[in-house]
Amino acid sequence: MTLLDEIIELTCDLIRFKTMHSRPKEISACARFIMDWCAENDMRAGLMEQNGVPSIAVMPESGRRTKLMLMSHIDVVDADDALFEPRIEDDKLFGRGAGDDKYAAAMSLVLFRERLRMLREKGLGQKDMVMGVLITGDEEVGGRNGAGHALAREQADFVIALDGGSPGRMVLKEKGIINLKITARGKAAHGARPWMGENAIDALISDYEALKPLFNEENEEHWHRTLNFGIVRGGESVNQVPNVAEGQFNIRYTDHDDPEQLIDMVRDAVKGEVDVLRIDPVFASPPSEYTDFLLKLSGAERVQEHGASDARYLQDLGMSGVVWGAEVFGSIHGVNECVSISSINMLTETIQKFVAKLEKGIEGMRNNGKPTGALF
Repeated sequence: MTLLDEIIELTCDLIRFKTMHSRPKEISACARFIMDWCAENDMRAGLMEQNGVPSIAVMPESGRRTKLMLMSHIDVVDADDALFEPRIEDDKLFGRGAGDDKYAAAMSLVLFRERLRMLREKGLGQKDMVMGVLITGDEEVGGRNGAGHALAREQADFVIALDGGSPGRMVLKEKGIINLKITARGKAAHGARPWMGENAIDALISDYEALKPLFNEENEEHWHRTLNFGIVRGGESVNQVPNVAEGQFNIRYTDHDDPEQLIDMVRDAVKGEVDVLRIDPVFASPPSEYTDFLLKLSGAERVQEHGASDARYLQDLGMSGVVWGAEVFGSIHGVNECVSISSINMLTETIQKFVAKLEKGIEGMRNNGKPTGALF
């Protein structure tokens, strides 16, 4: 069985777990399966849990900053049971989580095991590894209890978040997120006499119109802040003028925006009450020789994305990194979610070369007191 065959087999095993947040026991069961897999392969792993969310860290030594970390997640968005039975058609592996993000968890684990096997052939062990693996359980709902918690304990000089991009596109920037709730108030009245009331839904719509000028910038790449009016709630009866209406808004902002200043602008523009539900930082990796070398090694282009991933937690913790991954054909979260098997192979081979370069530098330092070559 080839390394790629093992990765696909393990990915299929992980897909069969229905790791939706509506089924938290499945997420925990999948985490325990991974812990058992690590034990069976003589890999020392640690299980962290924060507010019921499990994360698995497979590191050289717990608490010691490593050179490289491969980060992925096992939680998925909701799907029918049928999507949790993996299937392969030609070059594509189908199933919920196939591309987001269970192939990445499987690939990271198999790669770690393979590099550890090579070190052991030289009389070394896990503490001599230059890479670690972090697999979390809540990326799809913001990652605060997964990556947000685990990365404060297990850190690396460079992190590859295997959760976006493609073999030819490496993400160096992702937008931040602000979720807001605006509550508009009016005056209740009978639907037959609307002039005697003040419709809170009308007031909410007026606030929405007042917000639009704050988000009217346009450019070719759409690298600007955006606003989506995603949820509206108002009224209890069709023949009653509603006195309260609520709207929830999703803002995506760039590295050119100050989120607190943006929230103040929203408050100044509307008449309703503004509640901040969530603020996630922008991911903008600082310059790094690791990034430069990985770009050169892979031949990928630098890109920026409008979505977000657990890479959002890196910058505040002083870690550089990229978001990168296999080819998923825009299928994420859809009924035909899939990943290209050959692109997983390309990714695996490139990361192996990257790790080998890191190992060479460490070996040179061990033998000569300084790294071999200028890099790392």
